[in-house]
Amino acid sequence: QGQLVESGGGSVQTGGSLRLSCVASGDTYSWYKMGWFRQAPGKDREWMATISLSDGRTFYDNSVKGRFTISRDNAQNTMYLEMNSLKPEDTAMYFCAAGERGLRFDYWGQGTQVTVSS
Repeated sequence: QGQLVESGGGSVQTGGSLRLSCVASGDTYSWYKMGWFRQAPGKDREWMATISLSDGRTFYDNSVKGRFTISRDNAQNTMYLEMNSLKPEDTAMYFCAAGERGLRFDYWGQGTQVTVSS
């Protein structure tokens, strides 16, 4: 079974940037897609972006489109989330996830905290 480990979170001021990384290991042969989610205190977890592992197509939620960029390095088994123009409302725990064909994401990392101060 595959595993995911996130890193790169931290504290930045409004307008700043961060790059999150997600390293995959173990049995990942059945994975078809990977994505980023976030969860702020007291709120539901929300989807932000997905990247196809077969053809690299990317998909974004409107709340982050144009500010965040999802990418992957297959040779390094790593997925990234480049976050620019950060806002206080981007403060949350950020999770990477992976899934097989279909809509579900069944594999999750432990999360990395992002805090944006005004």
